[in-house]
Amino acid sequence: MQKTIQLKNRIAEGYAIPVGPVNLVFITTEEGMIGCGAFDIAALERFGIPAAKMKPVAGPSIATIDEILDANVKEVNKPAAECGITPGMIGKEALELL
Repeated sequence: MQKTIQLKNRIAEGYAIPVGPVNLVFITTEEGMIGCGAFDIAALERFGIPAAKMKPVAGPSIATIDEILDANVKEVNKPAAECGITPGMIGKEALELL
């Protein structure tokens, strides 16, 4: 599934890709991304890409694009921290800073 998300000053693209019994869920902007726990944000940091790993508000994992927008930032890489993203923020707030 793909979904365009209108933010205050930009557009983001969300994706939920089925992989076996779970979904790989992430949202990208021109600058960076937020993603479910399956993403290696340290690897993205090596390319200078701001990225945040999200944790679900309820349940064991993030399954949909809407869920990742409401999820909490669990971990950020250095480029994301430099953008102002901090643990505890919700997904949509983090995207506004990318």
